Amino acid sequence: MVSRISAGFVAVLVGYTSSVAIVFQAAHAAGASPEMVSSWLWALGIGMGISCIGLSWWTKEPILTAWSTPGAALLAGALPGLSLPETIGVFILASGLITLTGFLGAFDRVMRHIPMALAAAMLAGVLLRFGIGAFEGLQTDTLLIAVMFGVFLITKRFASRYAVPITLLTGLLWLWLSNGFTGTTIAWQWATPVFTAPSFSWESALGIAVPLYVVTMASQNVPGLSVLRANGYKTPISPLLKATGLTGLVLGPFGGFQYNLAAITAAICMSPDADPDATKRYQAAMWAGAFYIALGLLGATVASLFAALPPAFVMAIAGLALLPTIANSLHQALQDPTQREAAVVTFLVSASGVNLLGIASAFWGLLLGLLTARILMFRTQGT
Repeated sequence: MVSRISAGFVAVLVGYTSSVAIVFQAAHAAGASPEMVSSWLWALGIGMGISCIGLSWWTKEPILTAWSTPGAALLAGALPGLSLPETIGVFILASGLITLTGFLGAFDRVMRHIPMALAAAMLAGVLLRFGIGAFEGLQTDTLLIAVMFGVFLITKRFASRYAVPITLLTGLLWLWLSNGFTGTTIAWQWATPVFTAPSFSWESALGIAVPLYVVTMASQNVPGLSVLRANGYKTPISPLLKATGLTGLVLGPFGGFQYNLAAITAAICMSPDADPDATKRYQAAMWAGAFYIALGLLGATVASLFAALPPAFVMAIAGLALLPTIANSLHQALQDPTQREAAVVTFLVSASGVNLLGIASAFWGLLLGLLTARILMFRTQGT
């Protein structure tokens, strides 16, 4: 029992601390008030907690869900200029596409039409600004960023799984010792959900909702399913997509932007350390769900803590947390020589931030990448 509780706690600790800063970036990009940021964290924590507990109990397999970290990064870059109701509309549309994919049993068909190289290139382009932002603070907060980067490298070398949480704690300790907090009072209080009615536009649907769906499917659900299969679990994917998609439809108006299968943190709950008996490891995922619910209820406290952090710190921890994702995305994007040029086009356009017809760059990057791949395919066939 203790090992299952421990595995669930570590999975949540690693997942939450590794990417919560990116969620804050997305919420602020949407123009969310402190109360709404608290509501976002409430919705995400409650949604992940209930889905972890429900799906693990139903399947008797360790089904760990998570928010879409790359999706949050995409939102942080694409939401500025969008109204809050339109932002909620994006959440609803993207979750609706996940749900529809589950009900149609179309997971494999959808992924066949989106080359992994281009999906990875789009993701790398979206995340590029976070990677750069991690080091921009060197100009204004040199010692803080240098210490955080040094700790990140050392822990990445000897305890890779805990690199981001340890770097986060080190940065917080540095800020406390150097009086580096902004002066905002940290309030210990429960989160209160805030409902926002959605509105929809074709520009936000094409420019943000569709890329959010693609990123979540390609960079979260595909590796999440792979981790399940690699550990011998055979749960069909369609019911999991239905559950996570419907969770997003219900909690989207409160800030639950996207729910999906976890991969790296899920592996913690599927390891022999969680339980030598593979048939009992689902309980570790259920404990993770309980910890997610607790963090969701404390969303207002977490929100006030991050409000007290200097922007350079938030950008640094977000960028460092995304370094492995950026590296893996670039590797996937450039691995296939026949799609390499199309992937570079996708990457550059997605990273450019170009906005045409009110549609964000991620959509144009994927579209132009697909067009490039199609045209150059005829060149390859003719040689």
